[in-house]
Amino acid sequence: VQLQASGGGLVHAGESLRLSCAASVSAGKINVVEWYRQAPGKQRELVATVNSGGRTTYADSVKGRFTTARDNARNTAYLQMNSLKPEDTAVYYCAADWSDIRPDGTEVARFWGQGTQVTVSS
Repeated sequence: VQLQASGGGLVHAGESLRLSCAASVSAGKINVVEWYRQAPGKQRELVATVNSGGRTTYADSVKGRFTTARDNARNTAYLQMNSLKPEDTAVYYCAADWSDIRPDGTEVARFWGQGTQVTVSS
């Protein structure tokens, strides 16, 4: 599985961005897609998750402003970020929890995208 994150950029406070996380999957399936961010000097923070059924969770810091969804047919997840704030500035990563059911057992793994920079100016 390879993940390609895109959509970051430089915006002003109050504006919006949409991140995409496209997965190339040759076998198995992606169960949960997670969005993380890491600001300079800070620990990586879980921002949002979306499972294969479309159920989502959000960090308190982004609730009401960010929305995540996925298009299973396209193996792509999205993070719509509205009302951006300077404190949202970070490198954003997507991660995918993957599994493949095989005759000799189930294989599981987590894959990471390369990160995309989001900068919000005040």
